Amino acid sequence: MTKHIFRSAIAIAAIAGFQACGLNEQLGSTINRKDADSVIKVPALLKGAYDNLQLPYQEFDNSWGLSQMTTDETVGPTRGGDWDDNGVWRSLHEHTWNADHAHIQSAFTNLLTLQFSASNVLNFKPSNNQAAQARFLRALSMFTVLDLWGQVPFRNPSDTLLNAPKVLKTQEALDYIISELNAIMPDLGARPATPAYVANKDAARALLMKCYLNKGAFLNRAAPTFAAADMQQVITLADQIKGTGTYRLATDYFDNFARDNDLKSTENIFTQQNGPGFSTVRSGNATYARWKFTVHYNMTPSGWNGFTTLSDFYDKFQASDRRRGGAYAGLTDTSGMLAGFLIGQQYDVNHNPLKDRKGNPLAFTRDVQLKESGANLEVTGIRVIKYVPDFFTSTNSKDNNEASNDYVFFRYADVLLMKAEALLRTGNAAGALAIVNEIRLARGATALGALDVNSLLDERGRELYWEGWRRQDLIRFGKFLQPWQLKPADNPRNLLFPIPTSDLAVNKNLVQNPGY
Repeated sequence: MTKHIFRSAIAIAAIAGFQACGLNEQLGSTINRKDADSVIKVPALLKGAYDNLQLPYQEFDNSWGLSQMTTDETVGPTRGGDWDDNGVWRSLHEHTWNADHAHIQSAFTNLLTLQFSASNVLNFKPSNNQAAQARFLRALSMFTVLDLWGQVPFRNPSDTLLNAPKVLKTQEALDYIISELNAIMPDLGARPATPAYVANKDAARALLMKCYLNKGAFLNRAAPTFAAADMQQVITLADQIKGTGTYRLATDYFDNFARDNDLKSTENIFTQQNGPGFSTVRSGNATYARWKFTVHYNMTPSGWNGFTTLSDFYDKFQASDRRRGGAYAGLTDTSGMLAGFLIGQQYDVNHNPLKDRKGNPLAFTRDVQLKESGANLEVTGIRVIKYVPDFFTSTNSKDNNEASNDYVFFRYADVLLMKAEALLRTGNAAGALAIVNEIRLARGATALGALDVNSLLDERGRELYWEGWRRQDLIRFGKFLQPWQLKPADNPRNLLFPIPTSDLAVNKNLVQNPGY
């Protein structure tokens, strides 16, 4: 019988990249702590924990899918026989999921696997810095589980494996995450001496900002509140990050997501390292899916012709806004593809018009439906290129399934926007407007004359689209239950996802969220 408990043999699984391991594996081990410590040292375990960031965050059918497909930014239409997947993408956009939804289950499992692999490092006498890195990764996983489900299964490294993990409720989980991040701060390295792909002080500060900014929303999702003391914490932490002098807004927005964003970006605070051949902490190569899942089969690189944005969201951008897209060196001059939003006729590198598989013009349309069946089903929907396709990682082909784009968790622009929000919510609209206009001018958009919560939410959308923050933002701004393009009026239960049925069956400490 499958049991949702931590497996004592998970240290061995770390070597294999934690494939197919989670909280729902059978208890059983042929290795004891002393033997494991002799063959698997802390660096390998810590690397395994970093690698375990990939499934819950980089894979598009995990937390990214839950955080984006449920919003006004992203939709996964069924195109004839393609992308049906038993309706999982449609149910996310329409908010009709249930406790047996496959992606909800996999995200829950993979986030808890990350939590355990990070906790497991602490059993093997890590240095203070190694322990701090592991505790940061655990805190990040716990924060995401709290965001999506409102409760967090948790086990201390010293807890017995024979009992089901305890479950931290919202306030308890928030308090724990905040206390952990503050406790590890002195032992984390500072940027830029510490690479962005290693847990660092500014990453901990950015995650703390998310905790304080969302505290009132997590505690009351139907009617979020914003305590002045929490907002001041956000402002103070933002000033500490700015005060390091490490970051500035990128000259080109898409440098933050390029194949060499580890070198080009002046904004990235915490990332996951990608690409083959790295000897330090790294993951596999999942960022290639960020362009694969949206571009057409006949483009270079070839894609899977799936996800799109919605025209109502696209229309929030000014034509001059660099974030809306345009040519990007190393991409457009290699393939003809643009970065950003792809709409209308698409071209190859010689500016010859591309065609779909039926020989019709490959011209992406504004209109898209959840189920496409017409003659133009291959071209409906505006496509999104946020992570710039990598033509250089693979030596075998320009059309490859590898990528060196480091996956971005926290950026300086988000830090600035969180500070602007805290200022606005405490009555300093002028200070908030100045920050927003600093970002807008850097991106080629015109300055706003005034700022309110609605225009700030729009600006967060323009700056952070497809980065996995939209659901959280819509809830915090009180907009998540409103109807939008291809989504009708909503049920308040959807402010939280359901605890997967299989997890409820084996952990008596879990309680199903209301309405499911």
